Amino acid sequence: MEYSKRKLSEEKVFKDPVHRYVHVSDQVIWDLIGTKEFQRLRRIRQLGTTYFTFHGAEHSRFNHSLGVYEIVRRIIDDVFEGHPEWNDDERLLSLCAALLHDLGHGPFSHSFEKVFTLDHEEFTQQIIVGNTEVNAVLSKVGPDFPKKVAEVIAKTYENKLVISLISSQLDADRMDYLLRDAYFTGVSYGNFDMERLLRVMRPREDQVVFKYSGMHAVEDYIMSRYQMYWQVYFHPVTRSSEVILTKILHRAKSLHEEFYSFKHHPIHFYSLFEDEMTLEDYLKLDESVILYYFQMWQEEDDPILKDLCTRFMNRNLFKYVEFDPAKQFKVHSQLEKLFASAGIDPNYYLVVDSSSDLPYDFYRPGEEEERLPIYLLMRNGELRELSRESDIVDAISGKRRTDHKLYYPKDFIYDESNQSDVIQQIRSILEGLK
Repeated sequence: MEYSKRKLSEEKVFKDPVHRYVHVSDQVIWDLIGTKEFQRLRRIRQLGTTYFTFHGAEHSRFNHSLGVYEIVRRIIDDVFEGHPEWNDDERLLSLCAALLHDLGHGPFSHSFEKVFTLDHEEFTQQIIVGNTEVNAVLSKVGPDFPKKVAEVIAKTYENKLVISLISSQLDADRMDYLLRDAYFTGVSYGNFDMERLLRVMRPREDQVVFKYSGMHAVEDYIMSRYQMYWQVYFHPVTRSSEVILTKILHRAKSLHEEFYSFKHHPIHFYSLFEDEMTLEDYLKLDESVILYYFQMWQEEDDPILKDLCTRFMNRNLFKYVEFDPAKQFKVHSQLEKLFASAGIDPNYYLVVDSSSDLPYDFYRPGEEEERLPIYLLMRNGELRELSRESDIVDAISGKRRTDHKLYYPKDFIYDESNQSDVIQQIRSILEGLK
């Protein structure tokens, strides 16, 4: 039997706290899970530094990837099977893309990407088409199969319906991470009726649509996502830990450029610092490696790197005040000068951090990050955009919410042994912002 159609002699199952079980019967999927590139995802947390805020948030990209695969498997095998709009020849491609969609995430994911200007989706595609164990498995399906999987990740594959399963405003990726992140953080915000959504889901030529009778389940999902972003993903304490994380990486890179002599040389970072990162170098990075350096750098002679690493490892985070950069830029400039006068480097200890989210948007052709809207399948067969039928979704459609915080080290500013005039001025300004 050809490899693409080969089944395991006995179905394998992974016990899962969100979906109860993840079912694997395809030899290709089982072999992909066993590759070293996929196993690496066990060492990448799904929620980065969120465990500083919600101590249960220790789950990994490995957990999440299996979850996305399981949702797509259920959609294809239970919902789409036999439907005239669905081509079952796309089944294996969809399952592989779902399983591998996060393969290129680096340690602490988005914070890491911002510092070094990386793109996890580009690395995902490189892993899929490069000299890897994952590529070797996919190539056994067919010589062009890895390229097809990479095209689904890149959103350039010709069948848009396949892309929409893992990349749209209501997809398997989002469904899994909302439910999974809610479970592991212990909050109720991210919960919604996934079973109902699957029951009302229907395939169309370009994307998945939802029966009108399931509109309230879709509304529930949209609101759950909105709440999770502001109550969990953008939590100010989590953002404080991300600020310190990014400043550690910036400081280490700056010291390397200044030919600083590290006690614990960042050999895993050299190619990053010098913009010569290869795929092989990238795959050696995971959170255990990063945390090893942070642990060791607590012993460095550089006071900033030493302090920031000690803060991160021991959760001595920055405090924050509400801040509006547009209206209070003069205040920020004044604080920068005062921090410098007090011997506190504002580049590392005075940070404005902004978070922004657009919970749902309708189609805006030609705009950056163009989003396909969610469509409802009406009883007469017509497709209607969600916000035209839902007053709840209409109220938040196209409305981006942005939040700004100013982060600073409270222990430096409110040190009782330091009552200098400069510190007193800093305290007065910060108190005025509260």
